[in-house]
Amino acid sequence: MRRINKVAVLGSGVMGSQIAAHFANIGVEVLLLDIVPKELNEKEKKAGLTLEDKRVRNRIVEEAFQNAIKMKPAPFYSKSFVNRVERGNFEDDLHKIAEVDWVIEVVVERLDIKKSVFEKVEQHRKEGTIISSNTSGIPINSMLEGRSDDFKKHFIGTHFFNPPRYLELLEIIPTKETDPALVDFLMDYGRRFLGKKTVLCKDTPAFIANRIGVFSIMSLFHTVKELGLKVEEVDKLTGPVLGRPKSATFRTCDVVGLDTLVHVAKGVEDNCPNDEHQDVFKVPDYVQKMVEKGWLGSKSGQGFYKKEKGKDGSSTILSLDLNTMEYVEQTKVRYDIIGEVRELDDLVLKTQKLFNASGKAGEFYQKTFLDLFSYISFRIPEISDELFRLDEGVKAGFGWQLGPFESWDAVGVKTAAEMMKSKGIEMASWVEEMISKGHDSFYKIEKGQKLYYDINAGEYKTIPGKEELLVLSNIREEKTIWKNKGATIVDLGDGILNLEFHSKMNTIGPDIISGINKAIDLAEKEYKGLVIYNEGQNFSAGANVGMIFMMAVEQEYDELSFAIKQFQNTMMRVRYSSIPVVVAPHQMALGGGCELSMHADKVVAHAELYMGLVEFGVGVIPGGGGSKEFALRLSDEIKEGDIRTNRFRERFLTIGQAKVATSAYEAFELGYLRKGIDEVVVSREMQLARAKEAAISLADKGYSMPIKRKDIKVLGQEALGLVYVGANSMQSGNYISEHDQLISEKLGYVLAGGDLSEISEVSEDYLLDLERKAFVELCMKRKTLERLQSIVTKGKVLRN
Repeated sequence: MRRINKVAVLGSGVMGSQIAAHFANIGVEVLLLDIVPKELNEKEKKAGLTLEDKRVRNRIVEEAFQNAIKMKPAPFYSKSFVNRVERGNFEDDLHKIAEVDWVIEVVVERLDIKKSVFEKVEQHRKEGTIISSNTSGIPINSMLEGRSDDFKKHFIGTHFFNPPRYLELLEIIPTKETDPALVDFLMDYGRRFLGKKTVLCKDTPAFIANRIGVFSIMSLFHTVKELGLKVEEVDKLTGPVLGRPKSATFRTCDVVGLDTLVHVAKGVEDNCPNDEHQDVFKVPDYVQKMVEKGWLGSKSGQGFYKKEKGKDGSSTILSLDLNTMEYVEQTKVRYDIIGEVRELDDLVLKTQKLFNASGKAGEFYQKTFLDLFSYISFRIPEISDELFRLDEGVKAGFGWQLGPFESWDAVGVKTAAEMMKSKGIEMASWVEEMISKGHDSFYKIEKGQKLYYDINAGEYKTIPGKEELLVLSNIREEKTIWKNKGATIVDLGDGILNLEFHSKMNTIGPDIISGINKAIDLAEKEYKGLVIYNEGQNFSAGANVGMIFMMAVEQEYDELSFAIKQFQNTMMRVRYSSIPVVVAPHQMALGGGCELSMHADKVVAHAELYMGLVEFGVGVIPGGGGSKEFALRLSDEIKEGDIRTNRFRERFLTIGQAKVATSAYEAFELGYLRKGIDEVVVSREMQLARAKEAAISLADKGYSMPIKRKDIKVLGQEALGLVYVGANSMQSGNYISEHDQLISEKLGYVLAGGDLSEISEVSEDYLLDLERKAFVELCMKRKTLERLQSIVTKGKVLRN
């Protein structure tokens, strides 16, 4: 039974500091060390410092760490976690590693330097301490020379992807000497505690994710010239339409850095002489020219794209013409097939249609997919004995929603294999053997578990480590008990139901409102509790703004008021039902998604949560119980001796400035989550199982429906005066518009409980009435309609 209470990170560069930050995120004490400067800088000379001063000796680690703190997006879940990282240097502080449980080396990618560091580490580490390298390319086994048996037994590769907080992948690379128990421990620890997809890799060049991901990019580099495609055309074809990041291919190269990509490609080309696709890793002439010119991407200001400012100050993003090597205006990219599949939610079906498309798009998809399928077939068993590890590595490291073998399943294993044969594209013999045995897919679902085809056994097996997970997509077909266009109710077992959303961006409209009420009806009759969770990219982007806009523009104010009341009533139903309701949000939980979470009996939030009441930016106030809930929580948190108006001001500004938490921990700080009630899980894949456990626990303790609150203390005119004076002065100083002043006053009126002459106790229903009235009145204003229309138009543009 290992416990990781303290880690040492050796090397404070971009990766080292961020790895240290992520361990601090999960509550681990961190020692971050780096080298001692060899000479003073100008600032130190002017200050009269010497090389022996601690500030000088720790300058490299401190500067690197401060740069990490300023990074956007932030590597820390909360600024308060910064204090969990102690900084020092190799000469003065290396002895402190005797106190740690895990030493992670993140120094420069040179074998001689790494060996030198390990030699010094061995002098101080206690026996049994884990020691790992974050190398991305140096063979792990080559670092063992001269090390003790205990060191070898506890040494392993742990390759984090950049940025460590945000990219899920953690590759685990054991050596021939690594204790198998340590491998098992880190595979579980990385998943359970660090929230990673831990992928077991063989010690081969570029490991798994980069080997496959960079092949895909290099293959595309060659294909784009063959097919005469433009940079922006390729990015249109390889982005969200394929379930991949918006940065697609060429923009991703710009972000990562072309030099980094070329370094990995050359590493594979040089070190994999038997790779049947070795020629693909040869750098094309146009890419080599870009490297020579220093056009490396974002780090150099230009790569495949370049931002140019016009004389009027406006910016234009140009793309690189790969034939002339000149930057030109981007063309409007349109492919009929992309328009046809845009509205499809099923990525498998979408991928199938793209693959079978006609014209240039279809030719592109067939060429790139078939080349990829050929390549991955030959990587088994070279880089992994199990095919699912390739999928997990690429999905977690490159942000693909479908891994390469999953994509092959999507287009049809037999279909693709026959096309490969007809085009003279080779595939590994094991694929043909699998097909000949009557197996036509690499994966299948049985009894709620996803199985993969095991090549050595010639049969399907459960993916290791997944047995305890609860995955909606694995049980949805068999366990769905009710659904409509926007929501599905699934039986999770043990008396717990789950409601999931599947509208665009999981926005909350009539279908989801109906689904929430139906789920509570069913749970109250026959079940113990309800979880609200989904597997979409975002929990919910909020209420359906388009519906609100249409009612407002048609001046259907009674209908709008009724719709808002229905929303409010549903949120109150979540709070006041005879069964516990647990909400498990992730990524975006904005507006109505935030209000839904705030009314749950308990929230089991994923650490990567972007939560906030953002209605102010649309020209209204939170109208689904969010304003009411902030007034209620303000009442509960004011203690004897508090300066009431200061507390009020904090709550007011959180909504008034549309503050969005950038992690679940920040959501606690902003008051969206409740300390002592709500909780955070770092592992996304374990979130649903934990939410189900929480619902069972609440039910088994003897859950009783809460009593509606009638004792909410509001400040009335004491707070209203603060709001009106502040809003007026801000508008007079041209810091806010007249419309923003009006919204501020409406929000203040609700939070203060109206124009009451003294501090009074009011009910939730009273505050909901004020909230709804203010919301509808704001929707009558032209400026609000303009903002709503802007949001609706922007949404249509993004979908297109």
